[in-house]
Amino acid sequence: MCAWRKCNFSGLLAGFVLALALLLPVQAHTAVREGFVHVTDMCANMILEIRYFSAYNFVGKRIDGYAAPQAILSEPAAKALCKAAAAAEQKGYVIKIFDAYRPQAAVDHFVRWGKDAADIRMKPIFYPQVDKARVFELGYIATRSGHSRGSTVDLTLVDRQSGKELDMGTPFDFFGAASHHGAKGMTPQQEDNRLLLLGFMENVGFKRYDEEWWHYTLKNEPYPDTYFNFTVE
Repeated sequence: MCAWRKCNFSGLLAGFVLALALLLPVQAHTAVREGFVHVTDMCANMILEIRYFSAYNFVGKRIDGYAAPQAILSEPAAKALCKAAAAAEQKGYVIKIFDAYRPQAAVDHFVRWGKDAADIRMKPIFYPQVDKARVFELGYIATRSGHSRGSTVDLTLVDRQSGKELDMGTPFDFFGAASHHGAKGMTPQQEDNRLLLLGFMENVGFKRYDEEWWHYTLKNEPYPDTYFNFTVE
């Protein structure tokens, strides 16, 4: 435990950094494939932490198909997400996006990783209780992803005042039953935080994925049978 002055200063600093990030002008991006948009071109009141552009993910390196740390969605999904962000902002929260549209090239990268039994560098963080040999059998890795259809987003909530993510009980992309909606062992606060995110998303037309608290898909997605492979840039 730290002294009150130190903790209070840290909280104030985090809040200031978050406020500054939200006030900075958002630079417009070049056009993406027709029917898709960069989410922050439609509404700037979100935080991007695109994990697959970084090495901090279950693979442990940048993922194929991510040339920039950007969030791209179909236009209807982006519009709905902007409504969720506005509702969250009114309650004192900011949406943080971990992933949105995901190219098929990235999914193929995951498949190659899943077949490499020797590569377990990120196991302690993302799948400590899962045998990597079973990631396909258990459904953590598949040859296709709903993200590639362009209307699925992985996200969480950040407290606007403190600048800290809400405690959801597990990290993003944690392989295990603890990531499921209704998982056992969650504290009342963790359950409330998940329900808060769920409410924001379902109220604007997204549906949850029962096995991942962070994963939502637009109910009326415009490309339900198409898996795209253009680069995130």
